[in-house]
Amino acid sequence: MAIPGEKAVLYAFWASSCSWRVRAALVAKRLSFEEWSIDIVKQKQQKTETYRAICPSQKVPALVIDGVTLVESMAMLQYLEDTRPQPSLAPATPLLRAQMREIVETVVSGIQPLQNVGLRGSFEDEAQYTKFVRRWTMRGLETLEELLSRIARDHMYCVSEQLTYADICLVPQVYNAIGRHKIKINTYPTVVKLYEALLKDNVFAATHPDKVKVGSQ
Repeated sequence: MAIPGEKAVLYAFWASSCSWRVRAALVAKRLSFEEWSIDIVKQKQQKTETYRAICPSQKVPALVIDGVTLVESMAMLQYLEDTRPQPSLAPATPLLRAQMREIVETVVSGIQPLQNVGLRGSFEDEAQYTKFVRRWTMRGLETLEELLSRIARDHMYCVSEQLTYADICLVPQVYNAIGRHKIKINTYPTVVKLYEALLKDNVFAATHPDKVKVGSQ
């Protein structure tokens, strides 16, 4: 059962893959929410003390829901699944749930942290940062391709015949790989097939960064 509360507020940045995950989950769960833009690139609004009071790590996203503030996107997704179980974004069987988590962890642990804009200051120049990011993004895509070629088969979703958190994590990360990091993904045919099909899903069409960016300006 859902816990009563006012309309949720998502603090997010339009180009953030973590923000897109949560935005997509909120829409998939058919929840009403407001999105407040936090510019983490040009204005660096995440560095303010005002935002630090909301999110101690000074990262996006942060989600205010049911009278509490949640940070870390996967904690938010789990909370939404636990408190709003329908429509479910997790498959029914233990094996399928484990396969979903394989995809999720490959993205949230093996790709996204290694391309985070916060890492830029740890490199001497842009070229080193770009080389590092592209290397580990492509390695993650290789892993996803191998996993999905076994799991997805002829499905239009990553796991089974329904939208799950695997899809919600996959799409934003592939979008970033193509857009931000200029990686050609044609060498990952299963990833490409799923990504292109999922982009047509209403959940991703409604929450696409291009659409959100317009409203953030």
